[in-house]
Amino acid sequence: MPKGQPSVVPQDGLTTRQRRNRPLVMVHTGVGKGKSTAAFGLALRAWNQGWPVGVFQFVKSAKWKVGEENALRVLGASGEGGSVDWHKMGEGWSWVQRDDQLDNEEKAREGWEQVKRDLAAETYRLYVLDEFAYPMHWGWVDTDEVVSVLRDRPGTQHVVITGRNAPDKLVDFADLVTDMSKVKHPMDAGQKGQRGIEW
Repeated sequence: MPKGQPSVVPQDGLTTRQRRNRPLVMVHTGVGKGKSTAAFGLALRAWNQGWPVGVFQFVKSAKWKVGEENALRVLGASGEGGSVDWHKMGEGWSWVQRDDQLDNEEKAREGWEQVKRDLAAETYRLYVLDEFAYPMHWGWVDTDEVVSVLRDRPGTQHVVITGRNAPDKLVDFADLVTDMSKVKHPMDAGQKGQRGIEW
């Protein structure tokens, strides 16, 4: 894409502006590091544009301290860009107080139900569904339903989904797919994750 120009202009009846502003579904998958990091980079761009951002973390424990969470919460509360809401699996998925012992599968399903409600209400302009590829890969959430809901979402809502093993149906449907491959990683040499790099 020299000078940011697309190599193809489809005969879809859209103006250049309409095509440019089409809402996207993006998937960051593969075994390499950086899938969530790239999605949070998109969240920073969205915040800078004044867009409301919703982050939904699946699979990762609600007790984990994630560096991006603190940074984006501070930015969201600063009043300078868009708002940022951060939803962790098992926290705040429902208006009704639920049993704290819900298993991960049920929490993931309830999280997806919240995402569906927010999409229908057009709550956010960017949705970061972090590690959401896993619940689909494991069969906890139906991929066909996810694709259908995303296809029919109203407005101009962008969605980015991260996680290894993104289902083929999601990959086929998405507008932008990045497969992050691993060339080298410190863990291959026995080094554990470290502060400021992994979290």
